[in-house]
Amino acid sequence: MVFAAGLGTRMRPLTDATPKPLVSVAGRALIDYALDDFARAGVETAIVNVHHLADQIEAHLASRMEPRIVLSDERDLLLDQGGGIKKVLPLIGDDPFFICNTDAFWFGAARSNLLALARAWDANEMDAALLLSPTQGSVGVDWEGDFDLSPEGRIIRREGAKPYVYSGVGLIKPQLFAGEAKDVFKLAPFLFSAAEKGRLFGVVSNGLWLHVGTVAAIEQAEKAIAAQRR
Repeated sequence: MVFAAGLGTRMRPLTDATPKPLVSVAGRALIDYALDDFARAGVETAIVNVHHLADQIEAHLASRMEPRIVLSDERDLLLDQGGGIKKVLPLIGDDPFFICNTDAFWFGAARSNLLALARAWDANEMDAALLLSPTQGSVGVDWEGDFDLSPEGRIIRREGAKPYVYSGVGLIKPQLFAGEAKDVFKLAPFLFSAAEKGRLFGVVSNGLWLHVGTVAAIEQAEKAIAAQRR
C-alpha cells in the first residue's frame, strides 16, 4: 500500500501544481524511488491511493510494469492513511502487507531494506514492524527522532531525543483493522496501540535515508546524493 493521496501542504507552493509523489529529486520522481525498491524486492502488486492532483499520478504510473499498479481512487474524499488501508483490505486479503510513504527513500543501500523487514517478520510476535533509520546522519530530519528499540527489537515510545526515526515503510497485519467502523481515520493510533502491547517491532535500515518533506529538503537531498556519487 503506497500512500500517494496527501495534499503535500509542507511543500507548498510547489505542490499546488505538482503532487508530492511526483516531485523530482535528482532526476527521479519520489514515488518511483519507492516503487523501484519494491520491484527489486520482488513485490508484484502495489496499491496506490490518489486524491490530490490524482490525474497526474495516474498518468505517470500508466506505463509502469513492475510492480503492477492498482489505483485506489480517493478523489471524492481523502480517507487518511488508516481509512485508505481499510478501503482496499478486500484486495489485500489476510496476509501481512507493506505500507509506504512517498516522501522519503534510501540511497546507496548495500542490501534490500524491504527484504530485511520481511525476513524479520514473526506473525506470532508482531502486529506491525517498521523500518527505522538513525536520527543522526539521515537527511531532512528536523525533529528529535521517533523511537527507541529494546534489545529484542520492540519499538519503545518515550519523551526526549530518540535514536531512530520511522522511515515511512512498514509491514502490517490487516487484522489490525478488524471491526473499525469509521471510513476516515489515521494509521498512527493503531501502531501506537501495538507498541503498548509489545507487538510493534523495528528493523534498522541500511543506506542513507533521505526525508524530503519540504521544498528546502529537495536541495539537501540532491546535495547528499551528489556527495555519495563522488
